Order: sequence, then C-alpha cells, then structure tokens
Amino acid sequence: MRRFVIPALLVAALAGAGVLGYQSLLSTQKAPTVSYVLLNGQKLDSTNWQGKVMLVNFWATSCTTCVHEMPQIIATHEKFKQRGFDTLAVAMSYDPPAYVSTFAETRQLPFSVAIDNTGEIARQFGDVRLTPTTVLINKQGEIVKRFVGEPDFAALHALIEKLLAQG
Repeated sequence: MRRFVIPALLVAALAGAGVLGYQSLLSTQKAPTVSYVLLNGQKLDSTNWQGKVMLVNFWATSCTTCVHEMPQIIATHEKFKQRGFDTLAVAMSYDPPAYVSTFAETRQLPFSVAIDNTGEIARQFGDVRLTPTTVLINKQGEIVKRFVGEPDFAALHALIEKLLAQG
C-alpha cells in the first residue's frame, strides 16, 4: 500500500506543478498603454518604458502600509536605476494632490510620481483598488508579477536581477 500511495502523491504533485507552470506561461499579459502626468506637469506614457524593467507602485498618502514600504521602494529604485530599471509611483485618484506633492517633496522621492486623477491608470492595470499594489514589468512590456500589499523585497530584488539579466 505504501509503495502505491507515495508515487501517486508524487505524480499528483508533479502534475499539479506542471499545470501551474503551464498556466503561468499562458497568463503573461502585456502591460497596458497608459498616459500620465507627473507632479512637475510633464506628460508621459508607458511607451517610454520600452526596454526597461519597470516597477509601477499604486499607493496613497493615507495608506499606512504604502508609507511604511516607501523607503524600501526608494532603496529598490536606487539599487537598480543605473541598470535599466525605473519606478513610477501612481497616487490613487482619491489622494489629494497637495498631499501627494508634499509627500514626494519631503521624502525626496527619486522617481517619477503621477496622480491618477481620473482612476484610469488603476482601471487599465486591472482595476486596482487596494493599496499598495505593485506591478513589475519586464523589458518586453509584459507584467511579470503583481504584489498586493507590501512585497517581500528580497524576493522582489532577486526577480528584478533576473529580469535585468534577460535580453
């Protein structure tokens, strides 16, 4: 009996892993093309991300987890920015622009900050409603990972390293 159960469990586990692996290959999706305005008034769109590994962080000044993780988002940006990595912090539509501007200025955020006044950027990225939500995009413009809540930054850094090493 024991000889039968262990192989059956192993086969089931391998089959499950295969199915999951197959699903993850099928679920790769292109990041949406979005336009946005930075705090300094500059108008940009996501076509500027081509060839870069991008971290898009949806956040709000009223979100305690967002405020808590921001130093690590800054550190991540600083660690990889010279290697083809960039960050866009997207403030949610309900966040007062003055609060966002003050936060970015007082924390000296070293990356681009946009305010999603209409909620369109959040809608395009899968109707983001929970903050923080962080989306990692590869050089080909595909969404590789979506984090809801604070990411495991060690795992995030390892994934960024892997994506930067890819052609």
